[in-house]
Amino acid sequence: MKLLTIGEVAKKTGIGVETVRFYEKRGLIDEPPRTKAGYRQYPEDTAPRVRFIRHAKALGFTLSEIKELLNLKLDTATTCEDVRHVAEKKRMDILAKIESLQGMEQALGKLIEACSSSGPAGHCPILDALDPEWGSTRSA
Repeated sequence: MKLLTIGEVAKKTGIGVETVRFYEKRGLIDEPPRTKAGYRQYPEDTAPRVRFIRHAKALGFTLSEIKELLNLKLDTATTCEDVRHVAEKKRMDILAKIESLQGMEQALGKLIEACSSSGPAGHCPILDALDPEWGSTRSA
């Protein structure tokens, strides 16, 4: 089995060396054996595992969710239904975030519409909406 340096893992997976170290510290990849000089020697299967992590992150999975997915992948008793359940839960989380962001966008849009763009910032409806009490205590 070929062993990889941390730089080789980073290059094969398109991430930085620090990210490889971070994944190791977070337990997403196993701590590799080291040479007598202290250099990490990762097994060849580390690169596909890091790519898996990178792709899962791109889909919005958190590191703890990715750890769960990795455990499911390695568990021979795991079914597709188990994995689907995790993906469905993440999708519901994403939909809730989208709904929240849409609410923020609408609220911000109303504030922007209320702003005439003229006059001093001390009388700006956007700033006043962020903390109405502060607006009443500052000097005009």
